Amino acid sequence: MLKREPYIDLVIGPQSYHKINNTILNYIKIKNKIEETEFDAVSKFDYLSRIKNRSSKATSFLTIQEGCDKFCHFCVVPYTRGPEYSRPFNQILDEATHLVDSGAKEIILLGQNVNAYNYKKYKLSNLILEIEKLPNLKRIRYTTSHPNDMSADLIEVYRCSKKLMPLIHLPVQSGSNKILKLMNRKHNINEYLRTFDKLKQTNPHIEFSSDFIIGYPGEDEQDFKDTINLIKKVNFINSYSFIFSPRPGTAAENLALIDKKISMKRLEKIQSLLYENQIRANKSIENQTIDVLVENLTEDKTRAFGRSEYMTPVIFDGKEENIGKIVQVKIKKSNRNTLFGELINVSNKKVA
Repeated sequence: MLKREPYIDLVIGPQSYHKINNTILNYIKIKNKIEETEFDAVSKFDYLSRIKNRSSKATSFLTIQEGCDKFCHFCVVPYTRGPEYSRPFNQILDEATHLVDSGAKEIILLGQNVNAYNYKKYKLSNLILEIEKLPNLKRIRYTTSHPNDMSADLIEVYRCSKKLMPLIHLPVQSGSNKILKLMNRKHNINEYLRTFDKLKQTNPHIEFSSDFIIGYPGEDEQDFKDTINLIKKVNFINSYSFIFSPRPGTAAENLALIDKKISMKRLEKIQSLLYENQIRANKSIENQTIDVLVENLTEDKTRAFGRSEYMTPVIFDGKEENIGKIVQVKIKKSNRNTLFGELINVSNKKVA
């Protein structure tokens, strides 16, 4: 890149951002252009794991996996993040322990293809069940998943885990088998729905969110209708939707684009349907009492902010002393994005 773009002085890749301070200081000192783009994940995580979480947040993120080997035709991740890499099992457990000791009550396990985690004999299911043993940890989540890696052992965890939250973000991208094949997703809609059914049978309380790319090259009206039908069938309670935009270096970079007006109209229809699902899901919780993990006070300090088991923001009449606790809140009203309620009591029950 330094040869291609001579006005750039420093290039720091995604596996080298822990070196950013020293890289800048070295440049100031020696005035030579520097390019740090090696995929040295071991070095990065060795460094990051020594940094303690001093903010005592209720929720902390913990990266367990990076990279992707799927090579979906629209995606830059395999090129920018490299091949799949799973961090050592014990290193992750040590970092999870540090996070909880620093005040974290919820850990969100992260990876570009998180459910592909595979370190020696350990999989994501093993990791969840081990992290669950931390006594002061109350909730576990993970994101982002690929449908092909939703294995039987991971599905079974939803039956036995007391701390794994019942919301699964499982990107599908399209409801059309034709488009999935053009995207190189390596799964079809029947396989996706079989995974959906297995998870629902394991735990009926599980709900789903997803990602949708609208107007992918080659999408016709029938493909679009297939996506609409899938959304109606699964009833995703929260999803992200975008118009396709080509990414440099990907297989889909030079494909013929669909007329933007058509893509925009389709996106509006998809988002309208997804928003209806969100509103309906939140409306169904009104007058119910739910568990909320309190994360902080609102900006004006007059109310508390937390999240439900399904990651929905909840605003209620809590106090600073509630932060980091699971409280019971009776939901009085809702909108598309947020639940509003009143504090009933603080849950002191221990999570096994």
